[in-house]
Amino acid sequence: MKTKQLVLGLAMGMAVTLGAQAGYPDKPITFVVPFPAGGSTDAIARAVGAKLTARYGQPVIVDNRPGATGAIGAGLVKRAAPDGYTVMVASIGVYAMNQWLQKKLPYDPAKDFDLLTVAVQAPNVLVAHPGVPVNSVADIIAKLKKSPGKLSFASSGNGSSDHLTAELFWQKSGARGLHVPYKGGAPAVTDLIGGQVDVSFVNVNTALPHIRAGKLKALAVTGDRRAAVLPKLPTLAESGVPGVDIYSWQAFAAPKGLPKDVKAKLHAAIVAALNEPDVKAKLVEQGFEIVANTPEQFQAFQGVEQARWKTVIETGKITSN
Repeated sequence: MKTKQLVLGLAMGMAVTLGAQAGYPDKPITFVVPFPAGGSTDAIARAVGAKLTARYGQPVIVDNRPGATGAIGAGLVKRAAPDGYTVMVASIGVYAMNQWLQKKLPYDPAKDFDLLTVAVQAPNVLVAHPGVPVNSVADIIAKLKKSPGKLSFASSGNGSSDHLTAELFWQKSGARGLHVPYKGGAPAVTDLIGGQVDVSFVNVNTALPHIRAGKLKALAVTGDRRAAVLPKLPTLAESGVPGVDIYSWQAFAAPKGLPKDVKAKLHAAIVAALNEPDVKAKLVEQGFEIVANTPEQFQAFQGVEQARWKTVIETGKITSN
């Protein structure tokens, strides 16, 4: 009798689960962004969320949970139910850098999530305040070698992607600058424009308006090819510093254990949203490249990125403190 009750109970549970999946989504979806509102990751989450709301008739709520370079929000997503109603929208640091920087990380980026897709990528741009007497990467390297540590490099914080881009640049060029960390990208760019710091590696979408307005001087991009929005600007490799082909990127993931049909449905919806003409045009205009790859491609890409940044961080003896 007990066996029959157990079997019946399991069957009923499976029926409820399958029914819930078949009707997915039948309630609001939460996009957890582990950074403050107003940044690139937040903007991508909101653009995709609006399309999913229109597609499914269910609200997509963007929940900003900043702190610890994205680790707080990522830990929250790890602990959420793997039912497709909690999705993380985060950037390169959360997926490929934090585990080498933070000793007590509340999540494992390779084990605690079902990866969905890398949404977009964009190169960084090496920019300088217009008053700094450098007009090329060669000028920067010459200045650094003549006066090591005198040229200041602003970043959005210790262990941030812009900091690590500068670190890799120093490792590959053999010339080291002075790192000046800020609490976020906005104050770093503000002080760069104001002349309090000399240069920085800034996401192309952030730097572009200031470059066009003449407030920042662009010297090179970090991509493996020239950026479509700055076609005359050379890459670092073209400028004599190979091995610094870097893209910042944003990606979607869910708590580990997502049902296969829900995972497939979510992935298809996110990819479709990224390729909607109005969304794609706006992102491309800002300097982003649409990636929208498969979960399998995302997993392989994450492994490559993790290995790369582990080497950079260990070589530079970098911590997030």
